[in-house]
Amino acid sequence: MQAVDSIIRARLQSEVLLVSQVAEYIISSGGKRLRPILTLLSAGALGYPGKYHHELAAVVEFIHTATLLHDDVVDESHLRRGRQTANALFGNAASVLVGDFLYSRAFQMMVGANSMRVMQVLADATNIIAEGEVLQLMNIGDADLDEAAYLKVIRYKTAKLFEAASRLGAILAGADADTEDAMARYGIHLGTAFQIVDDVLDYSGDAGEIGKNLGDDLAEGKCTLPLIHAMRLANPEQAALVRTAITEAQGEQFPAVLAAVQSCGALEASLIAARAEAALALDAIANLPDNPHSQSLRALATFAVDRSS
Repeated sequence: MQAVDSIIRARLQSEVLLVSQVAEYIISSGGKRLRPILTLLSAGALGYPGKYHHELAAVVEFIHTATLLHDDVVDESHLRRGRQTANALFGNAASVLVGDFLYSRAFQMMVGANSMRVMQVLADATNIIAEGEVLQLMNIGDADLDEAAYLKVIRYKTAKLFEAASRLGAILAGADADTEDAMARYGIHLGTAFQIVDDVLDYSGDAGEIGKNLGDDLAEGKCTLPLIHAMRLANPEQAALVRTAITEAQGEQFPAVLAAVQSCGALEASLIAARAEAALALDAIANLPDNPHSQSLRALATFAVDRSS
């Protein structure tokens, strides 16, 4: 990761000062760096001997960072990772345009792999992520969203880059098609579990730990899995309250919605779904060689569902 961070710092440089300032601000704001870690670990687990996985890990992080910049503008967010969002500090226009810079810089870098397969995976992932963003936008305020539709959004919007990151390591290692697909399945199930837990933490976490304001999803009218389960499991009065809060994006109703979600078993039901996804991720890599990298991949599946931030 030190090697990846060095590449990130070098590739962030631009003759346009504002580009470097905004990009450096969001890259330096922390985060778990799970997506680039997946590229490194999947390559290592399969015995890749080279160093180009550092470059591709940086590409994956740039794509992720670009989506964060655009996300925060769309969601009108003001807090991420415990700090002001870039759009709150620099404005929406700068955030969108620097997001575009990061996307284009990522594509400049991926050309260096001299691999059409790498280009295909990353180009497809970027396109699917954009479709996921639009799907989520279309679903705002829809209290009739079911679990299948919710999962489609997060598999597009979040899990797709996890899938691509895991697949890239296998491609670099020259793995066969079955192994490459196994790594991709691991990534998509891990990413799905990770996002479900993120949505659970919006109704159970601590704002200081998770780095964003609790209730932001409700204020935006997002119907996440805890709310879907709450409308099914809560009593009629509570279910009606949740439904109204979603359709009218009533962030001020968060305390009452929080009480409903926490009392009816919705969080537990959501965590069961997350654990099922983590189990599928583990199944996908059951045949990997046993080494420190594959052990870390297995540990990540546990971390994804047991974390508090």
